[in-house]
Amino acid sequence: MSISSQPTARNKRFPVILRQYITRQVASTTAIVLGFLVVLLLGGRLIRYFGIAAEGRLDVGLLFSIIGYNLPYFLELILPLSFFIALMLVFGRLYVDHEMAVINSSGISRGQLARLMIPLILVLFVIEAGTSLFAKPWGVRHSENIWQQQALSSAFDLIRPQQFISSGNYHLYVGSLSDDNKQLQDVILVQNGKKSEAVADAEADSVETTENSDTTVNISEEDNNKHSAVDTSASSDVLASLPSLPNQLEQNDTLILAKRAVQVSAEDDSPTAQLDLYQGRRYEIGADSLVYNQVSFERYRISIDKPSSEVVTSDNVSAQPLSLVWHHATQPNSSSPSVSSSISEARLPAQAELGYRLSLPWLMIIAPMLAVPLAQVRPRQGRWLRLLPALLIFVSCALVLISLKNMVIKGSVSVWMYAGVVLAFMLLALYLNSAGRIHHRLRLGLSRQHTGDDNTTEAQG
Repeated sequence: MSISSQPTARNKRFPVILRQYITRQVASTTAIVLGFLVVLLLGGRLIRYFGIAAEGRLDVGLLFSIIGYNLPYFLELILPLSFFIALMLVFGRLYVDHEMAVINSSGISRGQLARLMIPLILVLFVIEAGTSLFAKPWGVRHSENIWQQQALSSAFDLIRPQQFISSGNYHLYVGSLSDDNKQLQDVILVQNGKKSEAVADAEADSVETTENSDTTVNISEEDNNKHSAVDTSASSDVLASLPSLPNQLEQNDTLILAKRAVQVSAEDDSPTAQLDLYQGRRYEIGADSLVYNQVSFERYRISIDKPSSEVVTSDNVSAQPLSLVWHHATQPNSSSPSVSSSISEARLPAQAELGYRLSLPWLMIIAPMLAVPLAQVRPRQGRWLRLLPALLIFVSCALVLISLKNMVIKGSVSVWMYAGVVLAFMLLALYLNSAGRIHHRLRLGLSRQHTGDDNTTEAQG
């Protein structure tokens, strides 16, 4: 009895040992390939960042913070690719070293061998889903905030006396700088085109609006603190009394003259640069009109390039959290009167981003389904020969998913095309797995048919 029970115990332990072996091999190879690709891609990005830092447009202390925030952006596509390459290398080595023949002779097919990796596949699926749904938008959002802060602060740091510098639609001229580079003297600020949110956020301590007049009233800061609400409403009444001025001001250029300016210390997470201008005038001038608006102020605050994080567009949708993307993607069509125009315009970009994020984790399921049949190596054939065409097939799946974003944003295809692409590649993988058996059965059926025809002919003869 003891002799006959030993093979049974070994047969029960063999799948467990084989699962540990294949999981360890695939996981270690995935980590190695992932590290190599991350170093390769981030190395080029790091060199470019060092060049930007050398030019003074990026703080060296924030260099590695930007790299860390960009890491989920790279892992989103590198992780599935690394997993697929690891599967191709491990399964190819099993064929080259004849380990696959031993495994098959033990009663375990290659499909059963792939199913032994289900725990590893599920872990990688969860990691990819977390990276795509949460980690990448978080990293992109913080990285963009750093770049916006650096762009604005570097523009302030790169100010040269008696020279114009530009930041967005602002053009700044400074007569001189203080010794600590924190105060500007004899400031000229020009804003081109349509009024931005900076105008709406501007705070004037004393204003008086006149039409075609140079008369101004200067109010002290103490008096303005008491009557700021009255002054603001009076200014609004004057603007409202002009019949054609509000429409003209939307396209007017703004010219601000001030004796000095000081940069306001903003919060760490604030992506804006604020300037306090003192003792100056503000003009709104239209090229096609003789009417202009003049404001005299004691202190005037502007916010330069303030982005709107609540408005979802095709440019910033990748940085939005999942809850906001889901809210805009599930809104009804724009024909509904209860939906605002901003939400309606954000519907297609949000749907494209949501479909893209939800479809990427399925690459972890497609990878083993494609790698198992594509990694099969014939005798006297190297495993590297099968790697290139297999990579082209897998990468084409990722490229199709990426290209669908622009197509869904433009309204060319439905968002359900993501599910169609994932299902199509799964069907392709299933066909590749069963193609050998299908062809073998077809050849066997044809040979039996020919054999039957030959026997019939001999019997008739």
